[in-house]
Amino acid sequence: MFFFKENCKLIILIFILLIILAYVTNITSIPNSLILFQNQKLDIETIFGLTLEETVPVGAELTSAKENTLQKNEKKEYSLNLLGFQLKKITANIIPNIKVIPLGSLIGLKLNTKGVLVVGVSEIKGEDNQIYKPYEEAGIKQGDTILEINNEPVKTTEDLIACVSKCKGNNIKITYSKDGEILETNMKPIKTSPNTYKIGLWVRDASAGVGTLTFYDPSTNSCAALGHGIQDVDTEELVDISSGEFISADIIDIEKGKQNSPGKIEGVIEENNIMGKIYSNTNYGVYGLTTDKNKLNITNEKEVEVAPRSEIKLGKASIICTLENNIKKEYEVQIENVYVNNNENNKSMVVKVIDEELLEKTGGIIQGMSGSPIIQNGKLIGALTHVFVSDPTKRIWSICRQNDSRTKKCGITY
Repeated sequence: MFFFKENCKLIILIFILLIILAYVTNITSIPNSLILFQNQKLDIETIFGLTLEETVPVGAELTSAKENTLQKNEKKEYSLNLLGFQLKKITANIIPNIKVIPLGSLIGLKLNTKGVLVVGVSEIKGEDNQIYKPYEEAGIKQGDTILEINNEPVKTTEDLIACVSKCKGNNIKITYSKDGEILETNMKPIKTSPNTYKIGLWVRDASAGVGTLTFYDPSTNSCAALGHGIQDVDTEELVDISSGEFISADIIDIEKGKQNSPGKIEGVIEENNIMGKIYSNTNYGVYGLTTDKNKLNITNEKEVEVAPRSEIKLGKASIICTLENNIKKEYEVQIENVYVNNNENNKSMVVKVIDEELLEKTGGIIQGMSGSPIIQNGKLIGALTHVFVSDPTKRIWSICRQNDSRTKKCGITY
């Protein structure tokens, strides 16, 4: 009887803990802030006892016309309650309904960093044949960005080389950025040969690669590509850019994807054929302004609405991509999962290629197709991002906003 009672207590305790875990999981899964389209209802799943109520600012009245919908240019506050007690506040930022032109065109991208990015360190053999590490006590690490040397701006590797050479072996003051914080340090360059001084840092000032344009917004003359941000191949951090360019690109080869190898589109960038200026590299894509709309080849393309996540359904959809130069085609895919409550990153859907023609050409989803727009029920619902290397027919999609690190390694040590 004693053991029976103890087992009952244990079962009850486990049951209570599971209930608590369910509530904690549901509460923490609900973001503190989110973005909704105009007239989109706030639709968040909650378990029994949890309720979402719109809060009215002091001195304001909630009109019946606004009770269930969110209006343009508004910010709404909601309260998540449990049995009448407030647990957290949620802010809903409202953006107007958007119409864009889906593209799916192969594009070259060139990004210039703010300052020069440190991608590694290296011991230096001095002119005296001794080994030096001038960076060792300076605090500069891989991933930091050098902005100035002796108060002179450093924008390229050439600027860095010139500033270091100019010091003639004397201490230099380095201004650099680490995790968004601006810091200063000192370093003594090492003479490695007559008139040559180095500080042992591998640096890079630009990244380039190919991807896919997602959409063009006629109202702002802007366009988006990749659906994910461009990360540095060495630091695996989002590249902090000062400027960049969308450039025309031509396909030279397609490597089919297979298990544990996602395949790729190999392209060549036409350096002098600039289509637009990049102004932002974000976790949800690369954005820029179009300088030559005619090069987008959108004469007969129609605008479509950008759909909210709540409208995305499991089942058939299509993607637009370019697998032959200047020839865009639509291919059939299947949406297998939608991550309704994921607001932490750009992974929002899983799709599987079912189009026989696309499977024959590429084996599924391959590198270079990142940014390909996905269309369902006549609306743009996402952009292609991460491939499953275990199954190249599957890919994770972003809700219209992308992690290939297809940047060329062109570091130079100084």
